[in-house]
Amino acid sequence: MSNVVDLGFFDAIQASMENEATTKDNIRSAVRELDRTNRNITAVLNRVHSSSKDQVPALCAQARIYFSDIQTHISDLTKLVPPHQYYKYNGLWSGPMQQACFLATLTMYLEHERLITVDELEGFFAVKVDLDNNITDFQISVEEFLHGVVSLTNELSRLAVNAVTSGDFTRPVRIGKFLKELYSGFQLLNLKNDSLRKRFDGIKYDIKKVEEIIYDLTVRKLVVANTEPVQEVIGTGAEV
Repeated sequence: MSNVVDLGFFDAIQASMENEATTKDNIRSAVRELDRTNRNITAVLNRVHSSSKDQVPALCAQARIYFSDIQTHISDLTKLVPPHQYYKYNGLWSGPMQQACFLATLTMYLEHERLITVDELEGFFAVKVDLDNNITDFQISVEEFLHGVVSLTNELSRLAVNAVTSGDFTRPVRIGKFLKELYSGFQLLNLKNDSLRKRFDGIKYDIKKVEEIIYDLTVRKLVVANTEPVQEVIGTGAEV
């Protein structure tokens, strides 16, 4: 009597499962390298919180060197992801890619005090940003880009505090203006991503934090309406 179950069917499934496990392991290995480079960039850019504004350009230049490594990591990932299976494996690298987008966005802000453009982000990573929500190969998703931008707001609210500590009283004012404009931009979006929506709601708390700093500076007459520092107070060390 012939077998009623074709065991070869299960052999094929097992082979498929093993291939998928191997693919995931290889992707995880490449992602670890991406994450390691992210940490290196983070270590460099964290120094802006304890550096003078004159030292910031050098820190940004140092951080930019590492982005060539990120391009290599992304290239490695691209080769590992099977064609048309981006979404199947995207969860393995989405978090580190969000962090990488944040670091690129922060670098651009520190250099020019404005929001990074899509073209500039693509230049950092040598990979396209998916604006059509129709990914068929490795690209940066819109959600990853936006998560990176939201992370920027929290970092800038922290920078506003540390800028005051280092005597840069006008930076919080500029940060406050930037965050308000950024928040207005986000309000134009119909966000359906739950995690992104929750993080977007947190921007207003970062704005409030910066507004409180600006209020204190204004009350102490360290800045005036035109955001220029009060030279008499800063230069003489007079008590406020």
